[in-house]
Amino acid sequence: MKSSRLKPLILRKKANTKKLVPIFKKTMDAGHMKMHIAMYPWLAMGHIIPYLHLANKLAERGHKVSFIIPKRTKTKLEHLNQYPQLLNFIPITLPQVDGLPPHAETTFDIPFSSGSLLQIAVDRTEKDIELLLLDLKPQIFFFDFQSWIPNLTRGLGIKSVHYNVINMIAIAYLESMEKMCQEKNLVREEQNLMSVPDEFPDHSIKLYAHEVRVLASLMTAVYGIGDRVFLMDNIRTGIRLADAVGYKGCRELEGPYADFLETYFGKPFLLSGHALPEPPNSTLEDKWSQWLSGFKPGSVVYCAFGTESRLPQDQFMELLLGLELTGFPFLAALKAPIGFDSVEEAIPEEFKERIKGRGIVHGGWVQQTLILEHSSIGCFITHCGANAFLEALLNNNQIVALPNFYFDQIIIARMISTSLKVGVEVEKGQEDGLFTKESVCKAVKTVMDDESEVAGEVRANHLKLRNILLTKDLEKTYIDEFCNKLQKLLE
Repeated sequence: MKSSRLKPLILRKKANTKKLVPIFKKTMDAGHMKMHIAMYPWLAMGHIIPYLHLANKLAERGHKVSFIIPKRTKTKLEHLNQYPQLLNFIPITLPQVDGLPPHAETTFDIPFSSGSLLQIAVDRTEKDIELLLLDLKPQIFFFDFQSWIPNLTRGLGIKSVHYNVINMIAIAYLESMEKMCQEKNLVREEQNLMSVPDEFPDHSIKLYAHEVRVLASLMTAVYGIGDRVFLMDNIRTGIRLADAVGYKGCRELEGPYADFLETYFGKPFLLSGHALPEPPNSTLEDKWSQWLSGFKPGSVVYCAFGTESRLPQDQFMELLLGLELTGFPFLAALKAPIGFDSVEEAIPEEFKERIKGRGIVHGGWVQQTLILEHSSIGCFITHCGANAFLEALLNNNQIVALPNFYFDQIIIARMISTSLKVGVEVEKGQEDGLFTKESVCKAVKTVMDDESEVAGEVRANHLKLRNILLTKDLEKTYIDEFCNKLQKLLE
């Protein structure tokens, strides 16, 4: 059976010439003050969208939200604003930075290598943000990677919250590894990062050599230009200076990692739950609905890697050949591989002929939530981005993990296959990190085989966890407690 959708007095104090005192607007609803919150997420859609989902949940409870976002990106988000009377988009213009493509506003607009240039552009908005805050007068400011915000907001009498949308397991691994390196006086090099950190809650999660290289690269990534600092150190500075830290997540899924981080940071700790969006009112496009309905229930493999992941051409084709090798019908929603402008030009004509009628490779956007709910889908191959991971858990489909290049995806994949045991992972070379068509085929067939012991185990574990996550009022409880803790910051 397929899953059901988740329905999911103005007080003024006299001015003090020595200290700015904020003006609080207070409306009473069950004894709670209505807050004005400003948000400035990191400019990647994987960060912006979860921030916006949370903004909608806060606005639903009567709180005003000012959402700061670049001008052109704003137009792409307006359809997601469910409470326009309370949730306002505040447009800003990013300054031009040498080497950054003209009009670039998010990571979607730039190559991966230009990420630090986008960070510089964001940092150069500091004066504009200050002027906006003087005008908007929020009580609380949610920020992401921008470590300068807490000092700015403190001077304006505004509380700051570092709100992180990356899964807590990944942050806990990074912070416990950093702590181990400091305590043992270890350099952040691959040979020192091979073992699981002493204080990390789950020692069953191991990294392979190619994954340790990704970890080392992240831990030594530099921020900006000139007097360069490590990116992770810059983020830690923001957390250290913030009045509170918040995470997108829940203890039912990541309890040990939440406990670790709450103790580690030693300051007010807020969990928003997963702040799931309301189910879409739209229906699945006819072309997809009709095509999927032509196959038996639970027989189609759906593969998607998010809006930004691009595979090298050889891995792109190994993936498609692996899907073909399974013998199952499949729908792959993928970006063009590196070096190609479209998926069509990247796929040989003979492959297109062989899969005609039972396989589609689509390079554009698809209604992923509705596709995953279709009765014909039986397996979801995911890159293990935070949002895709949650979508996988909330649907009935079998899960195959195939992380791409980001550390949080790697650690989530290991969580799926090793810790939670709710899916299987595509095998990769331990040194080179490459997968083959055979390893793709093996993973899919393992979970799609009704007689397989592994398939039965992961299906049972998945169902149990899904039922917990869909518990009535679970999300409401998290958001209500989240709001309560925000209000305590203002007392």
